[in-house]
Amino acid sequence: MEQLPGLPAAAFEKEDPSPDAAFYDFPRFVTHIDDGAIAAVTSIYRDVLPAGGSILDLMSSWVSHFPDDVAYREVVGLGMNEAELARNPRLKHWFVQDLNIDPILPLDTQAFDAACICVSIQYLQRPVEVFREIHRVLRPGAPFVVTFSNRCFPTKAVAIWQRLGGPDQQRLVGAYLQKAGFAAVAERESTPPFGDPLWAAIGRA
Repeated sequence: MEQLPGLPAAAFEKEDPSPDAAFYDFPRFVTHIDDGAIAAVTSIYRDVLPAGGSILDLMSSWVSHFPDDVAYREVVGLGMNEAELARNPRLKHWFVQDLNIDPILPLDTQAFDAACICVSIQYLQRPVEVFREIHRVLRPGAPFVVTFSNRCFPTKAVAIWQRLGGPDQQRLVGAYLQKAGFAAVAERESTPPFGDPLWAAIGRA
């Protein structure tokens, strides 16, 4: 499937084509952005994710950066490392899935009140297919929050991502959202003079 009109398939190739499952086989109990960027993610989640809702945390890890003082009915996590997901205290349920191999989510249609991907969008090779599945499992009007910084595992980030800077990456994610059927795409950013920048693209199902 063509991800975006005008972009060749090579745009979504990786320097390291080895199976992602092998790369993520061992747990990494670290945060991939600094405290300021984490606070920016948490602030967006506080503003956008509905308290008491059912949240889908995609490409998740051992920490999700949700506000500590906000309760959700449930958080379902999808990630690549079982040990990381098992350690995440915010996840009620979780499962391991490589979205680059299988973008189909084993979840009911219109089952969630919100979804999020934090600092992992750069690794998706089939982003529009994945985003269409996310759209399917969200209730009408539900937000989908995609946040990212300027950090990544460069050998695993897709080629088009590495050729763009933050604002253009934000526009690229917005194009993924629109192509997948999301409406009212909004943008937010936190670009401090020192520390990690943080960009977000937010769509509504």
